[in-house]
Amino acid sequence: MTFTPLSCYAANNMPSGITVSAAATWMDDGELRLEYRLNGAIETLRMPTAATAKAIDGLWHHTCCEAFIAARGASTYREFNFSPSTQWAAYHFGTYRQRDTVWLPSASPTISLLTEVDGIQLVAHIPASLLPAAASLDLGLTTILETHAGDKSYWALRHCGQQPDFHLRDSFTLHLTRP
Repeated sequence: MTFTPLSCYAANNMPSGITVSAAATWMDDGELRLEYRLNGAIETLRMPTAATAKAIDGLWHHTCCEAFIAARGASTYREFNFSPSTQWAAYHFGTYRQRDTVWLPSASPTISLLTEVDGIQLVAHIPASLLPAAASLDLGLTTILETHAGDKSYWALRHCGQQPDFHLRDSFTLHLTRP
């Protein structure tokens, strides 16, 4: 699995000594496995405490890993939020920031948090039933980090807007083809 560095939106807002990277791979059962690595001075980060794994809104207000996934060339997309607490959220959008409030996920992603020598790794598995039914997908992998002081930094494969905006379709730069 190849990890790609995520860049912080504004270098002056980047927590000192932190690096973030992410990777995606297909599993044999059609699930998508996402891995996020937070390395360095993670003790400066405010990490949500372990909680019951369930769907919950508003996870992006704190340290959270995210994935934006669309069928290649489509305007519809899904947003997934993965908290280090193991709580999660999944949303469907018909177009840019137009959420389909009727859509409900038919399955639950699973999340695990692994402690490493120099950081942590969050691993999320998205069931195939939650993914767009297309042979090729475009992904935007992102992370929001919150410090103990309450400062937030926004990390992504690519930042395309005048401010941090993970919903911009041009930011979905990781291309995956189903095996």
